[in-house]
Amino acid sequence: MKLALQNILHDRGRFSVTVLGVSFAVFLMVFQGSLLAGFLQAASRLIDASDADIWITARGVQAFEFGTALESRVREMAAGVPGVIETGRVCMAFAVYRTPVGKQQVVALVGADPNVGKRFPVPDRPESSDQMSPDAVLYDVSDRKQMEVETLPAEVEINRHRAIIEREIQGYGAFLGVPFLFTSYRNATRYMGFDSGEAMYILLRTDKSYPLSQVQQRLRQRLPEVDVLTQKEFAHKSRMYWTMKTGAGGAILTAAVLGFLIGLVVVSQTIYTNTVENIEEYATLKAMGAAQVFVARIVLTQALICGLLGSILGLLAVVPSIGYAKSLIPWISAPWWLPCTMVVPSLAMCSLASIVSVRSALAVEPGRVFRA
Repeated sequence: MKLALQNILHDRGRFSVTVLGVSFAVFLMVFQGSLLAGFLQAASRLIDASDADIWITARGVQAFEFGTALESRVREMAAGVPGVIETGRVCMAFAVYRTPVGKQQVVALVGADPNVGKRFPVPDRPESSDQMSPDAVLYDVSDRKQMEVETLPAEVEINRHRAIIEREIQGYGAFLGVPFLFTSYRNATRYMGFDSGEAMYILLRTDKSYPLSQVQQRLRQRLPEVDVLTQKEFAHKSRMYWTMKTGAGGAILTAAVLGFLIGLVVVSQTIYTNTVENIEEYATLKAMGAAQVFVARIVLTQALICGLLGSILGLLAVVPSIGYAKSLIPWISAPWWLPCTMVVPSLAMCSLASIVSVRSALAVEPGRVFRA
């Protein structure tokens, strides 16, 4: 440890560059990881917010945002399957929203029955229905500027129908570029012009005494023309669509990998240069009888010291940055385990970077020190 510290502190400028390179790589990996984690959560947030065990969708629906209408008979037939104890409906469509000052924009309108889930943003849930009007609409606080609502309640128009925005909620900010508005299923079908008996999604709660896979299989046999998915399956399908098929998740992941590679190159170059400049010292150690493992440990320790300090510096920088980014990107998420986990790849990065340097140090001839 002492030798490793003396080597890296001998040229403090190069040591600082190495630490900054690692810190930048850690910063980029954690920040991009937070974007990816938040993006995945946002892609299935409304599905996860429901209490339903099974979701019934039209055939081939890839994500919650792209549902199509189901016939009313689908809900009736699903309710008759043994093991199904309750059904609910959810619909979602893009609509034209007119602000109180007359400006128009597109919004994603979501309507749901009050029994779809306690965490699902529904204004006519029994415990809150006495506090809101029949035309109540909710929006996320992060979309306040887009809504252009200064005071609540505010009278607005949705597809030329009167609506009243009565409350702000949190945790359901838009990730599509357009804000979400939430209302009751009855109001949503009226705004969208749907038949009240139709539904885009039918949510089923099952009896726990029946195996979920068995109920799902019976539903598929009775309703072969639709997709019958568990909540986890539909959430996973929605996340994979937005991550893989749209390329958004791939771009975020690529940026994180590039951060790792940048740090790898910076650390590898610096450690290698430091090793070459001190090659005479390594030759002296070998001439004095130092084992190959001892020499390798010195080089590896140098890399790990740089990695540890760079990781700490990168984490100290990324925490406030993510806090600020949340004001601009409401769906970004940094789980507590993400920054801690990034220390491992950063140390692995430094270990990989030291391989070339270790080979140079081990290849030096002990007799070289006597040739001068």
